[in-house]
Amino acid sequence: MTETMQDIMNPGAVRHDPDFPEAPAGWTRADGEAVAAAEGLEPTPDHWQVVRALQRLYAGDKAPNVRAVHDALDEGFHQQGGLKYLYGILPGGPVAQGCRLAGLEPPAGSVDPSFGSVQ
Repeated sequence: MTETMQDIMNPGAVRHDPDFPEAPAGWTRADGEAVAAAEGLEPTPDHWQVVRALQRLYAGDKAPNVRAVHDALDEGFHQQGGLKYLYGILPGGPVAQGCRLAGLEPPAGSVDPSFGSVQ
């Protein structure tokens, strides 16, 4: 790996994957792949699109509420079928499972078995 002047001047700096510019500090695509494998998922470009969308939402609001996240995902994937499509690719719930893939804390209420949500 070639070191740049930035690497030399800031050896402890956290670098982000350019495909995930708003990822939480320390998160890598490999982390998302490990979570996906542990949960029996084979990540597709749409999975990574959900990850980027969630990371973008959390970058703008460190603690978004579950309704805001739910609505944003539904709107963002409207062309593919919205939440119905997302539950198909993220059977653990697009908010809860998507947050785990993205290295984010799921918002309160996104995992509530008594309410009928999935884990």
